[in-house]
Amino acid sequence: MAPEAATGGLTSLEVLRQVDSGPRGLTDTEAERRVAEAGENTLPDRRAVSWPRLFGRSLRDPFTAVLLCLGLVSATVASWGTACVILCLVVVSGVLRTSGEYRADRSMAALRALVATTATVLRRAERHADPRVREIPVEELVPGDVVRLGPGDLVPADVRLLRASGLSVRQAALTGESAPVPKAAADVPGPRRGTGVFEQPQLCFQGSSVASGSGTAVVVATGARTRFAAAHAPPGRRAPSAFDRSVHGISWVLIRFMLLTPPLVLIADAALRGRGLETLPFAVAVAVGLTPEMLPVIVTTCLARGASLLARTHGVIVKRLPALHDLGAVDVLCLDKTGTLTEDRPVLDRALGADGRAAPEALHWAAVNSWWTLQLAELPAPDPLDDAVLDAAGEDEALRYEGVAALPFDPVRRLATAVVRAPGGLGVHTLVVKGAVEDVLERCVLEDAERARLLALAAGEADGGLRLLAVATAERPARTRPYTPADERGLTFRGFLTLRDALAPTAATALRDLADSGITVKVLTGDHPGTAARACRELGIGGTAGGGVLTAEHVDALTDAELADTARRTTVFARCTPEHKARITEALRAGGHTTGFLGDGVNDLPALRAADVGIAPRAAVDVVRESADVVLADKDLTAIGHAVLAGRHSSGNIATYLRVTLSSNLGNVIAMLCAGLLLPFLPMLPAQVLAQNLCFDAAQLAFAHDRPHPAVLRRPTVLRPRAFLRFITGFGALNALADLATFLVLALALDGPGAVDDQAVFRSGWFTENLLTQALVMLLLRSGRRRAEGRTPGPVGWAVAALAAVGLLLPLSPLGPLLGMTALPGLYYPLLAGVLGLYAAALAAARRRWAAQP
Repeated sequence: MAPEAATGGLTSLEVLRQVDSGPRGLTDTEAERRVAEAGENTLPDRRAVSWPRLFGRSLRDPFTAVLLCLGLVSATVASWGTACVILCLVVVSGVLRTSGEYRADRSMAALRALVATTATVLRRAERHADPRVREIPVEELVPGDVVRLGPGDLVPADVRLLRASGLSVRQAALTGESAPVPKAAADVPGPRRGTGVFEQPQLCFQGSSVASGSGTAVVVATGARTRFAAAHAPPGRRAPSAFDRSVHGISWVLIRFMLLTPPLVLIADAALRGRGLETLPFAVAVAVGLTPEMLPVIVTTCLARGASLLARTHGVIVKRLPALHDLGAVDVLCLDKTGTLTEDRPVLDRALGADGRAAPEALHWAAVNSWWTLQLAELPAPDPLDDAVLDAAGEDEALRYEGVAALPFDPVRRLATAVVRAPGGLGVHTLVVKGAVEDVLERCVLEDAERARLLALAAGEADGGLRLLAVATAERPARTRPYTPADERGLTFRGFLTLRDALAPTAATALRDLADSGITVKVLTGDHPGTAARACRELGIGGTAGGGVLTAEHVDALTDAELADTARRTTVFARCTPEHKARITEALRAGGHTTGFLGDGVNDLPALRAADVGIAPRAAVDVVRESADVVLADKDLTAIGHAVLAGRHSSGNIATYLRVTLSSNLGNVIAMLCAGLLLPFLPMLPAQVLAQNLCFDAAQLAFAHDRPHPAVLRRPTVLRPRAFLRFITGFGALNALADLATFLVLALALDGPGAVDDQAVFRSGWFTENLLTQALVMLLLRSGRRRAEGRTPGPVGWAVAALAAVGLLLPLSPLGPLLGMTALPGLYYPLLAGVLGLYAAALAAARRRWAAQP
């Protein structure tokens, strides 16, 4: 059990006894002994990952493992050229990925928040000496130390309050909610207090800061035993993300093909042609031909370019490059309400009288209270509620009065009182009281029935998602004696103020853009269901299919399977703890969704780690930024829209490369197997296979610089292995038919079927046809822009032209004989043009049919 959980229900005296301390603090000797026993009050160390370790991690993905295995096999059969090319591709891919992630780590290091360096404590030189106030390093704090807190101080450890005066703290680092939370040294929490540990008024936690007031507290937990440090604990092994699952599935499809291909080639040649192990290099070359050797390089280049562009244009840091693909695949985005859909400030909704109708008088008196409380109480920072009142009413109303005294807000009274003198009101002081509805009405002169009616009216407004304040006044004879809380009685009720969360200016537009992009937003908040429902309703976000909001209590009653189904149909979840947020996120992933989570507080960490991609704003607490995959410049949904667009851009180009290269490679492999069975010689030399692969792969680097078609950016991009298998099988078979038609063309061009025994001509003709069909595949199966290019070819257009030129000119060049190729007869070219024309028509028709499928 956490120390603060064990002390939450104890009185201050019992807590002091538990930590073996007293109101006068510890002696120096005792503090030194406890430091030696409990350790220093420091957070767990987070060391930056070194460049070599990042490089090692980059080699652990399945595609790289496949390439390394092929390189090893190639070296085993003495295909040193193939082995060297594969090794170079692996190294280039690793360097690109490592450099991008290393730069992201360096950027994150510059964003790490500063923590408190000193604390104010009471220490004694010896047991019977008087305590003295000292400033000591935070690292030297131990359980039992008595510390003092003031405005602006960072809470240096988990503490239990002994005394407090108007104390409120900001717990955004722990809960994500930026509104100050009132704290008091109450021995027994009142019935109106929450039951969550962060809601306990007598407890303050490391990572929070003092917004107003002062207090004295005893330290109950330091170092690794604090709530804040617990969040820094290394997480367990993270579940595979969308990118990991996609790459793993496609890798196994390729591995199965590659494991099957060499044995088939060897068995067929041995059975039909009597050739043995001398065909092993060719079999390995065929397997290499099936492999998308450039995939790690192209994937890394696409993601690195997208991450670099995001950082330059929108200040978004992608810490883990595959997370950019996951962003492109996200179809469900989970987030909190505060700071994302709403701003961290309230705004006035209405001023109501006792009859529930508009009452300008209530706003008038509330403005007088807010202005003179701020002026006379000398608060370190204005209360957000007072700001909301003054923004709505203005300051002119209050300036007509003369301020006399103020009793600032107290978390026990839950009231703030200003004493003023009205114009011409000599000899009379007016008490203007503003605060919690129950506490104000309790001090008003009302019949029980009327008080109950007003409470019911307030409850109805609160159920609609509004926060309420009550306003009352009383006139007293002028006096010089100080006013005290005892004077807050015999009040006249003036009305209610209803306040709501201010909507983020960009939220509505961003939500519409996300919906148009195929992303469903789920709101997971710890707020009251009515507050969450109202904000979402104003932004056009629905609840469940029945229009309601699902609370944490309902979530607890559901099994995992039931929750997965319910989460799919529900948009707003209220009263969520960190565990609820994580469970809902996991349920959405279990339902087949690619899930992103945007959070900034320690309470968001479990869900952040459970999502496919964790997103945090730059202002988030340090541990959340460290755990996130993507860090935004601001907590703004429009920034997520930009990041999603960049992810889809990169993923669309990666998907295009995979479709093009795998379908073309599969077609070539099928044709090679058929040619090996039909011909008395190897249809292509291993060196020619390698040269063909290098030319095709080099041309496909252009996909990393392509601009996807707008249709690709309008929906999540997911690399689904089964869909890819169907695509490459269909288009690969079409490519194989074009290759087999080329065999017939070569026979006719060389004056009869028997003429194909001219091995050099056959290999040259097939080499040329292969590169030209691959150029057509790149042009017709790409998802990039076409009309936008106009008369100027884009990167893919230039790459296609270069690939076609190499296919036509290489056999005629001085390099041709070195690769075993020769010039082709003139009749071959018009016949080949006919084959390519038919192939292009069939390819375009098949593509249209594929695109029409749901």
